[in-house]
Amino acid sequence: MTVPLPEGTDRASRELARILLDTGAMQPDWAPAFAAVPRSDFVPDLAWAWDEEQGRSIAVDRATDPEGWLAAVHADIPLVTQWDDGHHTGPEPGRLSTSSTSQPTLVMSMLRDLDVRPGLKVLEAGTGTGWNAGLLAQRLGSRQVVSIEVDPTIAPRARTNLGRVGLTPQIIAGDGELGWPAGAPYDRIIATYGLRHIPHAWLQQTRPGGIILAPWGTHYSQRDAVVKLTVADDQHSASGHFTELVGFMKARDQRTPYPEHSTRVPEFPGNADATQHTTRTAGDLGGPWDVQPFVIGLAVPDATHILTHDDANTSTTAWVYSLTDSSWAAATWPVGRPQTRSTVYQSGPRQLWQAVEHTLDWWDQHDRPAIHRFGLTISDDRHTPWLDTPGHPVPQQL
Repeated sequence: MTVPLPEGTDRASRELARILLDTGAMQPDWAPAFAAVPRSDFVPDLAWAWDEEQGRSIAVDRATDPEGWLAAVHADIPLVTQWDDGHHTGPEPGRLSTSSTSQPTLVMSMLRDLDVRPGLKVLEAGTGTGWNAGLLAQRLGSRQVVSIEVDPTIAPRARTNLGRVGLTPQIIAGDGELGWPAGAPYDRIIATYGLRHIPHAWLQQTRPGGIILAPWGTHYSQRDAVVKLTVADDQHSASGHFTELVGFMKARDQRTPYPEHSTRVPEFPGNADATQHTTRTAGDLGGPWDVQPFVIGLAVPDATHILTHDDANTSTTAWVYSLTDSSWAAATWPVGRPQTRSTVYQSGPRQLWQAVEHTLDWWDQHDRPAIHRFGLTISDDRHTPWLDTPGHPVPQQL
């Protein structure tokens, strides 16, 4: 079905809208809001886009390259708008991206899954540039949208951006994890940053039967998955399935506390136990956009991992670190050569490699389920991941 776009939509924006409609990321009922709230009104003059060929973020500057800037704005890519919590200046990228305008496909697919309709009230955690809040306000009315931004320098900019398109949702500079009780109850809560814990305040501020849509994950995986939770009648629990793997900046107080490798492993292998071997390969652990790291994290949530290559790129080593004690594990495989047996090195009170392998075995035994078969139940401060139904929790590898 061909969906007509509103008159006045410029060519580049129309092309992007067509892509979003054709892929199903954007539903037709969101097309008028997308046209009325152009992304270009929310992207600052200096932003950063990821360059696949260079393998790094590069600046797109409206002042020096207006055509390049506009092309980036209307591309289906995320654009970084802040580095290092605002402590970075200049055109070169900083160390850690800390605010952005998300990929349009992701923005629209999450708004689709939020399942809004006229009359509903929405709380957004993570205002950023204000584009997402603007789309919601255009669809529902400004009085129906409250958005919270943790960075006090970003919130007023978002307010200005929204005013540019005639929208006035309530923008709060504060901690999104506390919600905004003054505006409660909400029919929907949406988060635009990655979480390790869904705040209990959100349950209490959402109407029974309301929806919380948020990227959630563990410290083990680089990626999160969007979870669509339905709040129970008592407002003390919520449950629902994951919808898709995503890459989001993490809540500032929930970033992964990566251990200092030289402190954890002063010399390798040192006195680590090397009596065990694995027939698993580096590929079995999964890449950044594979489901395996996310699934391992569901079973081993208090650990993290990285893959490293030696200087000559002849071998790959998987490192797993506990975040609760001094335990670590490692296995190394030669690059480009079949390997059926690799030595596993483990140190500390936990057998981390066994935890990873047992989880992969469990995943294999259940026919390698995709992300949408998994779900999450939260109750007060407890988060329980499950497969297919809440009655089948993912076995925890403690």
